[in-house]
Amino acid sequence: MRFSELVRFLEEDGFKIVKEKGSIRYYGMPGWEKLIRVDYHGSKEVPTGTCHAILKAAGIKKK
Repeated sequence: MRFSELVRFLEEDGFKIVKEKGSIRYYGMPGWEKLIRVDYHGSKEVPTGTCHAILKAAGIKKK
């Protein structure tokens, strides 16, 4: 999975960018306590463990 695809999953689930500094983006949504940190690198592949950790933190099951 690429970073752009991962971000699309987050945005489809209701998350929006809360803040951004350089390549680091923080996503949040109303009713969700924690911010989800994504070190965005566009079309590069997301390491498997990183991908699972981000999706788990966001409460998203991989489609």
